[in-house]
Amino acid sequence: MTWRLGIIGGSGLYDIDALEERRWTRMESPWGDVSDEVLTGSLHGVPLAFLPRHGRGHRLSPSAINARANIDALKRAGCTDILSVSAVGSLREDLAPGAFVLADQYIDRTRSRPSSFFGPGLVAHVALADPVCPRLSALVCDAGARAGVEIKNSATYLAMEGPQFSTRAESRLYRSWGCDVVGMTAMPEARLAREAELPYAALCMVTDYDCWRADNADIDIAGILEVMRGNVERARLVASELARALSSAARTPSPIDTCLDSAIITAPEHWDQDLVRKLDAIGARRFART
Repeated sequence: MTWRLGIIGGSGLYDIDALEERRWTRMESPWGDVSDEVLTGSLHGVPLAFLPRHGRGHRLSPSAINARANIDALKRAGCTDILSVSAVGSLREDLAPGAFVLADQYIDRTRSRPSSFFGPGLVAHVALADPVCPRLSALVCDAGARAGVEIKNSATYLAMEGPQFSTRAESRLYRSWGCDVVGMTAMPEARLAREAELPYAALCMVTDYDCWRADNADIDIAGILEVMRGNVERARLVASELARALSSAARTPSPIDTCLDSAIITAPEHWDQDLVRKLDAIGARRFART
């Protein structure tokens, strides 16, 4: 199988000089509006589809992002794997602004976002004990080393609703839970990627310390944006090196590719056919077997 990499990230991330055959395509989804058009192209010979998570110009707040439509769009674009790139605040002294870390666990504190493609009439329970793909995460970490970007390879991500930042009490609570970074976009994105049978890796760019520090002033948006600009340039280097590695390796099957085989528990004769039709991309492989 050939790798086809989907990337979800900020609007500046796709400006990679080596990206060839660029084309913006509007994707329709039965789950609603996609954040933006999808930029497709070829990076070192690897087909790539990039989706600006907040829309170009950062038009969408975290709560307004339609994660179901975004994941569905990348599935329709033929992606085999997804790399998420996002900004986070640090809950650890040794994760200073400018650091990169791969999230491998999540605590989900979002509350107003649909978190599943499934529901009444078609019930599914995917395994999510390990919510990211270890193979793709390792490839990202190796790409960082080749690009000269140090990436720490394990972090627990606290996903908060936003759009406001944490209170100081919340920030200290998250630290007491063993969380390493805090952000607003990785959930339910990671959950939905698993339901779509898409291996998912989460590259987090630390832009600031969250407000848990006793001597910390309130979070400075101007400072966050300044750090983010530098981080985005390095994230582009990592994405380029990742594509270069994928171009020379065949994609072998992942257990995540078939996770719906054991997840759907509703008997086929009771399936809600309207929901089946909405799942024409997400569940195409699974439904073809029924």
